[in-house]
Amino acid sequence: MGYKITLIPGDGIGPEVVEAAVKVLRATDLKFDFEEVTAGQEAQEKKGTPLPEEVLDTIRKNKVALKGPITTPVGSGFRSVNVAIRQKLKLYANVRPTKSLPRIGRSNCDVVTVRENTEGLYSGVEHYCDEDKTAAETHCIITKKASERIAKFAFDYAKENNREKVTAIHKANIMKTTGSLFLNTAKEVSENYPEIEFEDRIVDNMAMQLVQKPERYDVLVTPNLFGDILSDLCAGLIGGLGVAPGGNIGDDLAVFEPIHGSAPKYAGQNKVNPTAEILTAVLMLKHLNEEETANKIYQAVKSAIKEGKKLTYDLGGDAGTQEFADYVIQKM
Repeated sequence: MGYKITLIPGDGIGPEVVEAAVKVLRATDLKFDFEEVTAGQEAQEKKGTPLPEEVLDTIRKNKVALKGPITTPVGSGFRSVNVAIRQKLKLYANVRPTKSLPRIGRSNCDVVTVRENTEGLYSGVEHYCDEDKTAAETHCIITKKASERIAKFAFDYAKENNREKVTAIHKANIMKTTGSLFLNTAKEVSENYPEIEFEDRIVDNMAMQLVQKPERYDVLVTPNLFGDILSDLCAGLIGGLGVAPGGNIGDDLAVFEPIHGSAPKYAGQNKVNPTAEILTAVLMLKHLNEEETANKIYQAVKSAIKEGKKLTYDLGGDAGTQEFADYVIQKM
């Protein structure tokens, strides 16, 4: 069976890790037709916008995209292309699984963060409060509709993937309105899933709990900012951002991208770890219901890391990006 996939190489190390993931996908029995489009810094330079409308159009047409990391300027420049894609295409669920791999990180972590992707403190509603720019404020927007939608997604994900528990993450003890709205909505949704255990945790306590005993947690459902932070923490538990995949999913469309950034200082050096992008491709295959091929690649990645002969620098080896991808293909 063949698939038409939008391909967004991204900035910095993006093209290299995307090349590695595509190489692995092409080594399977499936057929892929990749429609490549440009977003980020190169698009900004050539077309005056980091997110040309054609990028969104091709995702709408193909329904699925595989994406590399895109640089987001700190403090100035264009707003996050990643956030813009999620909001414009209504990709409301950010799914970030972090599962222990052989030889690296903690051995007892298998946590999936389901993060609300469209509002919260990433809504983009912010401004300076005075002419001197000495005070600024950001609006945290939480709606019942979006909270209900992401909670339902988390419980459905747990049910479909034989997960036993969903934990809602919040700060309702301090954020009395927005935090309570998210938490209470999640509680209401949980009543429709009596077979799945439900609990809640305050976000700062959750951070400590994950470091001390990650094995007690299963699926986390979170507002936007909290999910961004906690999923990075979970990535640290399993070996770092170089092994942490992610996906953005809506009702009809999906864009898959790794958690890590574009790391421009390593661009073009063929040294960064492509595992996160390869495992992101695994998530994409699962979304396409190609479970057998997804599992074949995942097991090959596990085998390559377990053997430890051709690891990248972040995992203690000296193999290059493409060399590791080729080794994964050998293991397939």
